[in-house]
Amino acid sequence: MEGWDPNTKSTLTQIPLLTTKAGPRDGAAWTTRLKEEYKALIAYTQMNKSNDNDWFRISAANPEGTRWTGKCWYVHNLLKYEFDLQFDIPVTYPSTAPELELPQLDGKTQKMYRGGKICLTVHFKPLWAKNCPRFGIAHALCLGLAPWLAAEVPVLVDSGMIKHKDDATSTSES
Repeated sequence: MEGWDPNTKSTLTQIPLLTTKAGPRDGAAWTTRLKEEYKALIAYTQMNKSNDNDWFRISAANPEGTRWTGKCWYVHNLLKYEFDLQFDIPVTYPSTAPELELPQLDGKTQKMYRGGKICLTVHFKPLWAKNCPRFGIAHALCLGLAPWLAAEVPVLVDSGMIKHKDDATSTSES
């Protein structure tokens, strides 16, 4: 964690680390892992809310906990930009990090793959590999999606690639 800003360090140290190394094919061990994932997500969400930094909502979209959907948002120039968020838990999880998808932004930035999957290869994946199985979904959001949104949304807004929902409404009404 050398070279990290104090805020990121503080946030990361407050997200519980996971202990169970299990993926979706591991039966009861996966259920244990899923409970740990929920505990970490709840802790991260509560921490964000208490710091007035609430920026996502996600939940498992299926009973197995292998598909997740929700919303994430980023405030730029005092305007809230909201995006759908979705991802599947890979079969090789937790050795392989989930690929976080923002389908509405597909094709709008070079830092994205097919289907709106955000690019995390250079900075995040080595960190995930080093911390497997201790990192989970909450860590992927904190160290993957949050910095990606902070880097990309302002550029996309300033370049006109994305518009605020109020701007889009007023334009279509004219």
